Amino acid sequence: MNKRVIPFAHAENVFEIPASFYAKLGVKTLLMDLDNTLDPYTVSEPSERTIAWAKQMQEAGLEIYILSNNSGKRVGKYAGLLGVKARYFMKKPFSGPLKRFLAEMNYKKDEVILIGDQIQTDVKAGNGAGIRVILTEPLFEKEPPWTKFNRIFDRPKRKKIMREHLCPSWKEV
Repeated sequence: MNKRVIPFAHAENVFEIPASFYAKLGVKTLLMDLDNTLDPYTVSEPSERTIAWAKQMQEAGLEIYILSNNSGKRVGKYAGLLGVKARYFMKKPFSGPLKRFLAEMNYKKDEVILIGDQIQTDVKAGNGAGIRVILTEPLFEKEPPWTKFNRIFDRPKRKKIMREHLCPSWKEV
């Protein structure tokens, strides 16, 4: 299997991973996908669960930056209400925009981690940029047509990765 589609680790969702895990890895910044990783694509405001999670991560000294393929208006509003920074139209799975973002922000690759729910976009972009990626399960079944299309390619890869234990659970890292 192509290494570009294999994440660093897997989690059921971002909410189960404690801040101490990131500290152990030396991570200072969480680069977050938005849709189906933090909340459904149909909402423009963060849920109470997401707000509590972000507050907990920030209190632990972690910076959160949303990196989304979605539109600026929605992502900007959501990030503002969550109290985090954001970039939109990131063109994942292409790694060029992510590489430019990392350079612009002067982030060290070993101090960031990308977390998202899609192999076809998040894992490919993160691996292409040379950073660690945690793949989560989608939070919700309802998805836009383009994501449903991506899932056609995502599902068999995800099943093989899990079946052959090609990436560990975050708990095993």
